[in-house]
Amino acid sequence: MKLYTYWRSSCSYRVRIALGLKGLAWESIPVHLVKGDQRAPSYLAHNPSGFVPTLVLDDGTELVQSLAILDYLEAVWPDPPLLPADPLARARVLAAAHVIAMDTQPVTNVGVVGHLKSAYDADQQGGIDWMVHFMERNFAAFDKLILPEGRFCFGDSPTWADICLIPQLYNAHRWGVDLSRFPRLTEIERAALALPAFDAARPETQPDAE
Repeated sequence: MKLYTYWRSSCSYRVRIALGLKGLAWESIPVHLVKGDQRAPSYLAHNPSGFVPTLVLDDGTELVQSLAILDYLEAVWPDPPLLPADPLARARVLAAAHVIAMDTQPVTNVGVVGHLKSAYDADQQGGIDWMVHFMERNFAAFDKLILPEGRFCFGDSPTWADICLIPQLYNAHRWGVDLSRFPRLTEIERAALALPAFDAARPETQPDAE
């Protein structure tokens, strides 16, 4: 498989983690978001939304949107399971994951903050303040949705909640979010990054890291 990715893309980071947890081999194809590679016609032919990641299967089939890709991987390679089989437990894991994937990342990504600056005259600090506000607010909600104990968000094995959390915490560190309010989340982060799949997916270890 091939993955169109960017080293600092949290959506790409999620898929890299999942591929690692499933033990799947893949090839990295970098798409430089800051330089605008995602807007090139050659890339839009793969993903018309102009986002990363795009996963190309061995038969050439292309999949987009990180959670849709995670869902495909879970269906085709169910071991190890990254979602509970019990419907209620599954819904709780998905709710927490969606707080990050739907409520937080979309409003704090580079495209949204760039538009905030260009269209509404926000300066660099204003863009950072915007990101920090949404991350702090949604980390507080996430913290209340997960279990109060366990190595990971929902027990002793990682789930989609952890896969979404760890990349967002990377962004939180980058932009100076005060994480002292969220000791449970940083404990989970330490446990996750101790696993080879999470460690190998870190932005700084990617071939296109700058």
